[in-house]
Amino acid sequence: MPAIIKRLNPSSLREVSYHADSLAGAAEFESRDGVYTVSNTVNHTQTLLFDAHLDRLVDSARREGIPLELDRQGLRAALRQMILESGFGDVRFRISAQAAQPDELLLSIEPYAPPAASLIKRGVRCNTSSRLARHNPAAKSSEWMHQRRSLEAARPADLYETFLLDDEGAVLEGLGSNFYAIIDGELRTAGSGVLAGIARRVVIAVCAGSLLVRQIAPKLRELPRYDEAFLSSSSRGIIPVVAIDGIAIGAGEPGETTQWLRKAYQRWVAARLEEL
Repeated sequence: MPAIIKRLNPSSLREVSYHADSLAGAAEFESRDGVYTVSNTVNHTQTLLFDAHLDRLVDSARREGIPLELDRQGLRAALRQMILESGFGDVRFRISAQAAQPDELLLSIEPYAPPAASLIKRGVRCNTSSRLARHNPAAKSSEWMHQRRSLEAARPADLYETFLLDDEGAVLEGLGSNFYAIIDGELRTAGSGVLAGIARRVVIAVCAGSLLVRQIAPKLRELPRYDEAFLSSSSRGIIPVVAIDGIAIGAGEPGETTQWLRKAYQRWVAARLEEL
C-alpha cells in the first residue's frame, strides 16, 4: 500500500501533489530545512507520549530557528481522521514542519508492523561510522533525514543499523535510534551529542530502581567488555544488538537483561497508551 501524505494548515487538511510508497520515499519530497517526529499507533488510534513528541517537535523547531506553533487538538483530530480513513489499521506516522511554511504541517502515514519475533529472538548485527554527525544533535531536523541516506544505502543488507562515532571513538547513536551497552552491570548511553529519543526516555524510566544508568557514551574500543547491547526507537521499542563491526557482543545472542528490559518496556507502554 502506498503511503498517505497530506498538508494540514489552520483551516483544512489537503492533498499533496506527489506520491510515495513509504515514509522514507515521502521524505525525499520534504525540505531539508525543517523538523519532524515519528511514531506509531496500536489498536488503530492509540499512541504513546504523543504530547512528548510534539514538545520535542516544538523544541527542535526553536533550535532550528523555525517559529512553530501547534494546534494540538486540531493535529490530533487530523491524524486520527487520516488513520481511520486509510483502512491501514495500525500506522507509522511522521509529522513534519518546514521552515518555509511553519503554519502548515506535513502528515504522512504508512501501515505499521512491529519488529518480527525472529529478529527479537536472534538480535541484530550492526556497523559503525565516523563519516557523519548531526549538526544540531538535540534537534530532530529534516536535514538529517536526507544526510543519513548515504550511510543507509552503503550499509550491507545483513546489517540492521549504523551507529555514529565521535572523534574519540565513543558510540553515540544510530541513524534512527539510541544506543545502549551493558558494562559491569551498568547501562551506559550517551548523555550529550545525541537526540534525546522518546523511547530512550521510556528505557531510563523502566531502569529506575533496577539498573544503574550512566549517561556516558560507551567507547567502541570497550566492545570486548560489553556484556549486552541494544538500540531503541519509538516505532521498534528495544532491539537486541548482538554484534558490531563483525565483533560478537557477550555470547553473541540477546542477553537476559536486554530481554527483561524489553518485556518491562512493553508493559510500561501498554499501561500508558492514549487515544489520539
